[in-house]
Amino acid sequence: MTGSRPDAPRRRPVDRLVTIALLAYGLVNVVVTGLSYLDFPTAMNQMMSALGVDGEFTNFAQGKLWGTIASIVLVAGWSLTALLSVRRLRSGKVSWWVPLAGGAVTLLVASICAAIPLMNDPAFIDFVAKTAGG
Repeated sequence: MTGSRPDAPRRRPVDRLVTIALLAYGLVNVVVTGLSYLDFPTAMNQMMSALGVDGEFTNFAQGKLWGTIASIVLVAGWSLTALLSVRRLRSGKVSWWVPLAGGAVTLLVASICAAIPLMNDPAFIDFVAKTAGG
């Protein structure tokens, strides 16, 4: 043999680099987005302004609750994704796809959390009704 054990994990430097880069990008995204969700009315006002919604976000109670939940979902999702990625890297398995899949699932759940107070906001409901009515 050439000195390598048959059960030793395979080294994949490109996979390792891509996985770590995706995790780092995800961490920055989680911090920025999580902090914006903690100031939910400001984030929703910016989003509503970009969409052309007349009025401001006023569903403050639900916004605070669901913004906090969405922030927690982002942190928990990233943490679980990082844990699974590191475990796969250590075992020598291809890992680049884990941050992508984890990010997609986490984003979906966090977006649902953020949509709940938005869908109950009077200005946004009015905008949707006008848009749907033609």
